[in-house]
Amino acid sequence: MYSTLPADAPPIREPRHAPVAHLVRGGVVEGIHYGSVLVLGPDGDAELTLGDAEAAFHPRSAVKPLQAVAMVRAGLPLDGELLSLAAASHSGEERHLAGTRSILAAAGLTEECLRNVPDLPFGAAVRDTWVREGRPPSRLAQNCSGKHAAMLYTCALNGWSLDDYLDPAHPLQQAIAEIVEDLTGQRIAQVTVDGCGAPLFSVSLHGLARAVARIVTAAPGTPEARVADAMRQHPEMASGSGRDVSALMRAVPGLLAKDGFEGVQVAALPDGRAVAVKIADGADRARVPVAAAALARAGVDPAALAAFAGQPLLGGGRPVGAIRPVPALAPPAAVHV
Repeated sequence: MYSTLPADAPPIREPRHAPVAHLVRGGVVEGIHYGSVLVLGPDGDAELTLGDAEAAFHPRSAVKPLQAVAMVRAGLPLDGELLSLAAASHSGEERHLAGTRSILAAAGLTEECLRNVPDLPFGAAVRDTWVREGRPPSRLAQNCSGKHAAMLYTCALNGWSLDDYLDPAHPLQQAIAEIVEDLTGQRIAQVTVDGCGAPLFSVSLHGLARAVARIVTAAPGTPEARVADAMRQHPEMASGSGRDVSALMRAVPGLLAKDGFEGVQVAALPDGRAVAVKIADGADRARVPVAAAALARAGVDPAALAAFAGQPLLGGGRPVGAIRPVPALAPPAAVHV
């Protein structure tokens, strides 16, 4: 079962990753993706561990549900689509831009108050359109703008300063760090800066899985449950149209899923089963099929996950291979000796 007292920080070391997926072309292993995978049962016990789930790592945007919980605990009144956006790595679609403006307007603020880095939209189709129209990078289009707007709103509600809301010593970031430690059950190993400019807290893969499991199993009406409900009910606001993470939540009833740069994926089911994935080389082509295999290993119907097996490898325009998760990730009933 989960302890409510944070343990020591995870060790900072070179992660002891293991093979998690093979790149197979024409029946020959052409490449190997290393990484770490953890599958938790409903009681919180590890049912499968590959690689190193205990070393400190950067969860990147997979930590956003935890940050959103911290903001709701601090008084953020958002629900539904806008709360999902507060935990989003969005594609920069018009609904994401409009939602971010709505959050800022509720706080009496404007886009100029954002301190995330200007960028083009993350969604490929949206970005292409943006470039064709000659639109420059903007803070609003950057995929973390919903989170930053929610951070500003939380600060405004609490009377905290706005200009320095990204400083790790700021009351907002101190409150977020406290909740990260509470939900992961461990001390933060290191604080650095994420790509958007917000503080990034290093935890373990095990801690991340435990945190998301606690979010989905929280009592109705709690900050954790509000975040989980918002993301599951509005998965496209937490990501975007055609994104694999929103499709995964649509395909598996009750699943909460969040991705992060550099090959990070976490997902949890309402009964507390959870999986967490880190691909060592950061490859998205391995993240999705490995996460799907881990969910099948956790007991999700493989038929519901068939669309997430990964894109085929092409030779001369026709399929000649695939990304295949290692046999250790196969559901027990599917293992053949």
